[in-house]
Parts: sequence; C-alpha cells; structure tokens
Amino acid sequence: MPDALRQLAGVLLVDPSGAVLMQLRDEHAPNHPNLWGTPGGHIEPGETAEEAARRELWEETGLRVDGPLELFWSERTDDTSYSSVYYAPTRARQDEVVLGEGAAMVFLSPEEIVDLPMTPVSGPVVRRFLASPQYRALLG
Repeated sequence: MPDALRQLAGVLLVDPSGAVLMQLRDEHAPNHPNLWGTPGGHIEPGETAEEAARRELWEETGLRVDGPLELFWSERTDDTSYSSVYYAPTRARQDEVVLGEGAAMVFLSPEEIVDLPMTPVSGPVVRRFLASPQYRALLG
C-alpha cells in the first residue's frame, strides 16, 4: 500500500439486539459533514489498522472492545484513501456511549440504518455488512 494514501480504519460495533453503532458527523467535519458513518479515523504512524480502529472507537465513544476485531472489508476507496472496516459484538448500552466526536453516536437497528444519508464509503460497506453472514453470526 503506497504511503501517499490516507489510511483509515473504522468499526462496526453490534449490540445484542443487532443494532449497529453509527456516528452522525457534525456540520464542521472536514469530510462529509452531516452524513452518517461508522466510528473511525486516520491510522497514525506505527499503528496497525486494527490498533487505529480500537483507538478511534475509544476516542469517539469511550467504548472498548475486549475481544478481537474481525476485518470485514479493506480496499482502496479512491485515489487518495485506503480504508479498513472491522466488526465486533458489544454488550455496551446506549447510555454507556460518550460522544467524543460528531453530532451524535447512537445504536441503530438495520431498519433505521437503511435509509440514512451516509458517507460514500460507509453507505455501501454498512449495507453490505447488514446483509452478510458475519452480521447474521453475531445475532446467534
């Protein structure tokens, strides 16, 4: 992967009911303001994508994933970026989420997510995840 690419990592965190933690970017976001996406951000020098996903989740939500993060999707998203999106189950409840960045950070059901205005990368990835065997396996 060329160093010139912006390297990004995100997390699809799924609660026991199947709701996925989603972030509404605020109007001041440098990219895709007022759109929904997953918690995540830039990979810092020396970090792996998984380490960055864990760090960004903590910084943006106050939540930690105790178990493994599983890679769901990773590819070049345009001429300037390479993104990796992980997923994991959580027992966290909405009242445990601390909004560290964005306008909102909420667990939403698949029915609530499907029509959200999402970022160009998050939209297709989240919709694909909700239809995936990986998501179904988290539901038991």
